[in-house]
Amino acid sequence: LVQTLVFLFSFTAIGVLYAMNTIPEFQEPYVILGIGVAVLVVVFLFYFLITRGNRPKDLLFFVFAEFCFTCVIDLISALEYDGIISGFMEFYQKTGEPYLGTSYAIMMCYWDGIAHFVMYLMMIKQPSTYRSLGLVWAGSLCANMSVFICGIVAGKYGSEVRPAFWLNFLFLLMPVWGAVTLFTRPKDRPLIGGYNAQQAQSMKLIWRPMDLVLVLLLLAAMTFTILRGLVALDSPLEACAIYLKHYEPYLKDPVGFPRVMVGLCFPIPSFMPNTHLKLSLLFDSPQCQWSHIGGSLHSRTTAPFRIPHDVFWSVLAANLLYAVTPILVAMRVRNNPYFFLKISYFPGQTGLPNSEEKDTKYKDK
Repeated sequence: LVQTLVFLFSFTAIGVLYAMNTIPEFQEPYVILGIGVAVLVVVFLFYFLITRGNRPKDLLFFVFAEFCFTCVIDLISALEYDGIISGFMEFYQKTGEPYLGTSYAIMMCYWDGIAHFVMYLMMIKQPSTYRSLGLVWAGSLCANMSVFICGIVAGKYGSEVRPAFWLNFLFLLMPVWGAVTLFTRPKDRPLIGGYNAQQAQSMKLIWRPMDLVLVLLLLAAMTFTILRGLVALDSPLEACAIYLKHYEPYLKDPVGFPRVMVGLCFPIPSFMPNTHLKLSLLFDSPQCQWSHIGGSLHSRTTAPFRIPHDVFWSVLAANLLYAVTPILVAMRVRNNPYFFLKISYFPGQTGLPNSEEKDTKYKDK
């Protein structure tokens, strides 16, 4: 019932946008900021009041419910910029956030309006078992907003920052707080024994073909990241110049988002202490790649910065593989976690456990 209510109430955002688009007094920059803050407060109070008889134990419920409302706004923005609908966001395009009309921002809004919206509804439906999905959401939205905010400031729209820009920091801070909250909770998976973990870890890489393939894919992804990072930093290396000119000129699009995205997407270090932290960061890459690939193909990207026709499929395949690799790694970690456990022995226990030592303790790296 609550999930259905949140879903339906979120679409009242359409009425708010229509009213603002038809009333000129609501279209001044500081008025837009004020209305934006007021609407967020009203939405929060609405959910706070309707749940007063059965208050959610988890404060993140209010974040997810509130952000469902903003997801609809992002989806309307993307649809209007693509010419699918009209009459809702013209005012915001002029006096709110003009950079939302860039190809990267449009694809980012689609991701938020669809992928994040579905995540919120799923987490509202299953509030007691959403730890892993919540971390995926936190990593995705952090990546989303980090690239978006930095790209605005660093790109050609840095001189066109309007008051509504400051609302974006709410969507950067909330997933950070959500991630910290979720990290402190017990893992939503059953405990597993150290005996199985040691058996898995005793196998050499050559006998684990799937892991070997993943290692090769990660090495390729790291190389790809370094190459594109050097391109974004204007490296004088010939390889960088060739890649920029003949493969991905979009990396130098003056809007700034592609350069920032490359700078923030880094390989996940192996020493990170929490498997779920790795999972949340691994899901940053697919979100960024969705916006990056979509932006490089979008009609709003000027022709000189699009993927050249003669290498279109090879560049597209490389970017898709780059996006899929962290998902494959996340699936490997999630579905077969034995190899990622650190074994702790009882005093005096050595070597591989025998039949009497199968209750070996373990702890998550």
